[in-house]
Amino acid sequence: MHIHILGICGTFMGGVAALAREAGHRVTGCDTGVYPPMSDQLRALGIELIEGYGTDQMALRPDVFVVGNVVSRVRLADGTPRYPLMEAILDAGAAYTSGPQWLAEQVLQGRHVLAVAGTHGKTTTTSMLAWILERAGLAPGFLVGGIPLDFGVSARLGSSQNFVIEADEYDTAFFDKRSKFVHYRPRTAILNNLEFDHADIFDDLASIERQFHHLVRTVPASGRVVVNATEESLQRVLAQGCWSELARFGAGGEWWASGSHDAFDVLRRGEAVGRVEWALSGLHNQMNALAAIAAAEHVGVAPALAAEALASFQNVRRRMELRGEVARPEGAITVYDDFAHHPTAIRTTLDGLRQKLDGGRHRGERILAAFEPRSNTMKLGAMAAQLPWSLESADLSFCHSGGLDWDAGAALAPLGPRAQVAGSIDALVAQVVAAARPGDHIVCMSNGGFGGIHEKLLAALR
Repeated sequence: MHIHILGICGTFMGGVAALAREAGHRVTGCDTGVYPPMSDQLRALGIELIEGYGTDQMALRPDVFVVGNVVSRVRLADGTPRYPLMEAILDAGAAYTSGPQWLAEQVLQGRHVLAVAGTHGKTTTTSMLAWILERAGLAPGFLVGGIPLDFGVSARLGSSQNFVIEADEYDTAFFDKRSKFVHYRPRTAILNNLEFDHADIFDDLASIERQFHHLVRTVPASGRVVVNATEESLQRVLAQGCWSELARFGAGGEWWASGSHDAFDVLRRGEAVGRVEWALSGLHNQMNALAAIAAAEHVGVAPALAAEALASFQNVRRRMELRGEVARPEGAITVYDDFAHHPTAIRTTLDGLRQKLDGGRHRGERILAAFEPRSNTMKLGAMAAQLPWSLESADLSFCHSGGLDWDAGAALAPLGPRAQVAGSIDALVAQVVAAARPGDHIVCMSNGGFGGIHEKLLAALR
């Protein structure tokens, strides 16, 4: 089968492409604004990438077009369609489907699906769960919205019945407005957390809770729903009905942790069943670990073995990924890359780094946060008021305001001189470099390529 994927460089659609290629299909695809790491991964798999959505791609004559949710029926100011290829597909009556639907029919059907849902931590927790199953000898398939460093790829078919998938609540396609995860039919589902996000498609938190309950409805009675016991929103989801075994983690649940965030015992109903000692930091990662361990147990992995596996877990690219250090006699300046783009994720990332620095020999070293409000929710300004709160752990903050319809400077005014705003990447780099001093930790946060800011910073600092 030949499939041609529209929007192939998104993290999800890139994973679909990798799975289809591994299954023996011919895969081609198109996108705009291609950037690593997904573009590198696709080219390494021998998948042909085409820039843009030109109608000349109809000449490829694939068996089916697989349409990513980036594609819409929007027209530009001059009346021409933004995605002319999609218009040509519709005019020709050609076969097309969504990425989640293709995945459900071609990959997931008949397998034990372990789905990881939540506003935050999906990618990391999915990677943890896949790694646990891998170390337990279960050879799982997986699709992750990022690239786990332990595997080097975002997706693979695997050789067992188990398939671990990052379950996104964002909509499926312009012709299917259900959340992606309703297609996956998991037997094990993690509900990691839930707060308002995706303001471009959801009116309020209640509408997202309704989608999460649609996911709960698809889990069979023999399945397991692993739920964060500390989230009121998730308790409201469960109150709408749950027909499966419940495993709650965190304070008030049967699974919890005792100890520091980087070395803790895993307890189930008060009994120590494993111990995690790793290089990760932050309460959020400790909670992610509890969720992954409880889910892995449902497919037969002993908690002690799961905890041991996490000791060697290397995390995911763009999750506090070290991009480089610039030596100084008084102490190196360190640059990190992180995917955080929601205010809660920004705060969690910075809080985790602050705790790590203050808990060791780096106490007193500064954190410089460079970020761009790039997600649809952030570009709409729906969470602008939360930005000062999210940046409290940073000593200095630098915001790229290019392309925003709201005043980033006004939103960050409560931070006073601790915050600066720049309309271009080069201006932002200049601000950060002027402020940086030996021992600083610069965290670049975006869900996009951020204009190559990491290398620009490192080059300017050198």
